[in-house]
Amino acid sequence: MEKIYIASDYEPVLIQFFVAISFVVIVMVVTHLIISTRKRVRTLKKEENFECGIDIQGNARFPFSIKYFLIAILFVLFDVEVIFFYPWAVNFKDADWSAFLNMLLFMGIFIFGFFYIYKKGAFDWNKEQE
Repeated sequence: MEKIYIASDYEPVLIQFFVAISFVVIVMVVTHLIISTRKRVRTLKKEENFECGIDIQGNARFPFSIKYFLIAILFVLFDVEVIFFYPWAVNFKDADWSAFLNMLLFMGIFIFGFFYIYKKGAFDWNKEQE
């Protein structure tokens, strides 16, 4: 038997949505009012960069490897994909064979993507940049 959803089932979601949007709007308006009402005094000391109390040395604009950022993005990507395993694991006992086969397909695509980036050398930090 199919469950019929009525509008009252979605009331908590709508309330949470409006509370979140209201919070964002209120905070943006209040910060705008606070910033626009005060007098800004700019000095050289205020405009200096501050790095944990360390004095500035040299230029910050130098080339660097993006391997760290690549690893961070790949971590986030695969971490988000792992989140999809949780609902399946919770409902594993109640699931039928189609759910199992769907998860095997998802895991196959997941593992294929992992080995693809491994073969491309995304995890090899010692490899020279091309």
